[in-house]
Amino acid sequence: MTATADSGAPGALFAAYLGEKRPQIEAFLATCAPACVPGTAEATRADLNRYLYQPLARFTASGGKRTRPALALLGCEAVGADPEAALSTAAAIEYFQSAALIHDDVADKSELRRGEPCTYVTEGTGVAINIGDLGLVNVLALVLRDQKLPAATRADVAERLVQMEERTLEGQALDLGWVRDGRWDISVEDYLYMASHKTAYYSAAVPLVTGALCGGGAPDQLRALDEFGMRAGLAFQLQDDLLNLVGNAEAQGKDFRSDITEGKRTLLVVWALAHLGDLQRDELLHILGRKTTDAAELARAVELIDASGAVDYVRGYARELVADAKAHLVRARLEETPRDVLLSMADFFVERAG
Repeated sequence: MTATADSGAPGALFAAYLGEKRPQIEAFLATCAPACVPGTAEATRADLNRYLYQPLARFTASGGKRTRPALALLGCEAVGADPEAALSTAAAIEYFQSAALIHDDVADKSELRRGEPCTYVTEGTGVAINIGDLGLVNVLALVLRDQKLPAATRADVAERLVQMEERTLEGQALDLGWVRDGRWDISVEDYLYMASHKTAYYSAAVPLVTGALCGGGAPDQLRALDEFGMRAGLAFQLQDDLLNLVGNAEAQGKDFRSDITEGKRTLLVVWALAHLGDLQRDELLHILGRKTTDAAELARAVELIDASGAVDYVRGYARELVADAKAHLVRARLEETPRDVLLSMADFFVERAG
């Protein structure tokens, strides 16, 4: 590990690590995209590439910072192993991200993803769902076919990845179900359960733990990384919600305040609805139900949310989560340099501007 950065900037060490590992991750992703089995007829191969394999490879290649796969490599380094041992697991998690986003865009009826039309817009809904399904298949295929990993390790990693998929689906079920049924009777505890399952498992905890498994991590090391990842991952989601409403409008672009337009059940909204007076609560619900894109109405919704104390509450809670996450890590028996990068990651998750 050679990442270095100005320690005075929150999260700088982790940002440098992402920059260092991204080329390695992308080079590996280019070698492990699913493809037709050998011997497939040329005409059939052309059709399968057009309708299945190329769209998934294209979507995966367009990914962002590669944060999740980088965490798998970092988890491996944290237990003193060569991060190359975790490359198949890192790629598996990135393919899960691709599958989840392709499916999410269908469910949410989104138009753009990563600045381009969503896969279902360009390929059609049925074809896009099938492309996302291939991404899910590749999650386990990459790990189970990695002969560089011991058979027992492959089984352990596969089990963790299956658990990650189960938890993520639970969180997604709650998120989609509440919207479908028009429910706003969501408690803080309800939201935290949903967000932890939908985001924290696959955004931080499982990448770190599966990476450590690939490196032969001991049970106490796995527990520490899991506790750290669950808290840091939830803080990441809370920061996302804050940025969407009160972040930099220019940096957010067209997505700025889209959570209001889409009527999302964020912790900010849940807290506000529980603490506003009846008239203000009804006004906020009215705006949330209108799917408005009017800047003045969006600003009014944010004003109501802020007046409830929700912005201060969520920002403070995210920082409490990070402090707790760091405490778990400091006590853990991990390699010093990777641990420092993880501590920087926790700061990065709550101090980032985009």
